Amino acid sequence: MWGVREGARLGAWAVAGVIGLAVLYVIGAFAFGGAAWITAPFRGETEERNNTVGSGEFRQTTYEEFFDLCEAVQNAEGTIQVLQEERKAATETRMTQIDQSIAALKASRIESVNDYNSKAAQEHRAPFRDKDLPYRLDAAAERTTCTN
Repeated sequence: MWGVREGARLGAWAVAGVIGLAVLYVIGAFAFGGAAWITAPFRGETEERNNTVGSGEFRQTTYEEFFDLCEAVQNAEGTIQVLQEERKAATETRMTQIDQSIAALKASRIESVNDYNSKAAQEHRAPFRDKDLPYRLDAAAERTTCTN
């Protein structure tokens, strides 16, 4: 009988020791920043979601950014068209200036198209592209339509 009680008492001390060590570990983890390190993956996902999906300012800014990029492409196309019309009646000196302006505008247009396409492909921005805007813009197209 004496051996059974002694065994139960040792078992209780062993369980209490394990629980005590676990409590000390948790206290140490919080005291020295271990909990922050352990929960970093979960907090990171939550923080990212709060910063993007949950942020009305981010959503609004992203909608406007897509419209602004598409509008920049259309503005460059309109200016190129006006310069091409002007070129028909221009002097030789003015034609040279117009050709340089057209080349610069074409480069700017391609840059805006690439910027739009890269942002539309980004996973955290794509959901905020307006449904009326195209998914991608075509750099080779002569005219861009910003609404579907």
